[in-house]
Amino acid sequence: MTDTTSTTETPTAALSAAGVSIWLDDLSRERINSGGLQKLIAEKNVVGVTTNPTIFAAALSKGEAYDEQVRQLAAAGVSVDDAIFEITTDDVANASDIFHEVYERSNGVDGRVSIEVAPGLAHDTQATIFAAKKLSDKIQKQNVMIKIPATVEGLEAITETIAAGISVNVTLIFSLERYRQVIDAYLTGLEKAKEAGIDLSGIHSVASFFVSRVDTEVDKRLSAIGTDEALALKSKAGIANARLAYEVYEQEFATERAKQLVAAGANEQRPLWASTGVKDPSLPDTLYVEELVAPNTVNTMPEKTLDATFDHGRITGDTVTGSYAESNDVLNKLADLGISYDEVTELLEREGVDKFVVSWGELVETVKNALEGAAK
Repeated sequence: MTDTTSTTETPTAALSAAGVSIWLDDLSRERINSGGLQKLIAEKNVVGVTTNPTIFAAALSKGEAYDEQVRQLAAAGVSVDDAIFEITTDDVANASDIFHEVYERSNGVDGRVSIEVAPGLAHDTQATIFAAKKLSDKIQKQNVMIKIPATVEGLEAITETIAAGISVNVTLIFSLERYRQVIDAYLTGLEKAKEAGIDLSGIHSVASFFVSRVDTEVDKRLSAIGTDEALALKSKAGIANARLAYEVYEQEFATERAKQLVAAGANEQRPLWASTGVKDPSLPDTLYVEELVAPNTVNTMPEKTLDATFDHGRITGDTVTGSYAESNDVLNKLADLGISYDEVTELLEREGVDKFVVSWGELVETVKNALEGAAK
């Protein structure tokens, strides 16, 4: 009897078929060494990985996978910052090798592994540019993306990093206006790269639009208002905001400027849905996956969300295009209730940078303790 079960029948396969690239929001040496990452590629349609300081701090605090390298670094007397650089770039380089086949098969679109510049540089343009180039030079893998936060100071850093031919994952985008500025920064970088004679086809970028954090902040304010009208809007702002971001993507890459660059070999900067694990346990655990299905997008998921999607996700095709009037209506109703979109998104950007700085501090402390322990 033949097994008629096919991977094309899984929800993650359906999601991929609908044009959504599934990237895992997690990386550890244990996951690399155990074959766990390879298994997710084979079984759950994972075609990329993103990292951040929180993820690295968690990975380093568990298990023994890093012990040998930590002992070597301690014996060599390296600084904590240099140890972090060596450890994290090794993980990313090794993960890049695992994803190389995906990278080749997708013509460079997927098979991507992202690593973030130190979050303390978020408001220092030149230091961010330097750090991005240093990470790229160290890892030396075509399928790596350097994560740069979409702060005001980060915009020029995005442009200059793209102009140098380095692929960029723009992170911490919350507002539609900032997203437009991010796309402009990307296009400007491509124009500079073109002038420098760099092959545009090798430069890729994603723009990471955060979802659940918007709901967390807005829902807190709606609960404080407490009226039936306010409570009816709970858990709608994040999806509405992301759907309108997709409309911005469609508009900006339909301009003559963008079309000329694409005609010259450039790639569109894909929207990426980040922060897609639900924060409110009363919500469906696949909410920010099922409601954000659209062609040419990426959804970067924590493993819990990936597992939930694989297990019981309901993928019904495009759930984004055609929703723009409804999404605008949600934001207009929030404004009518006195909830300021600009105030919320500015707060979330500040908090986002601050949270990563705290996580970086935890990473520094973890590595410092490990080096001291290994030196005894």
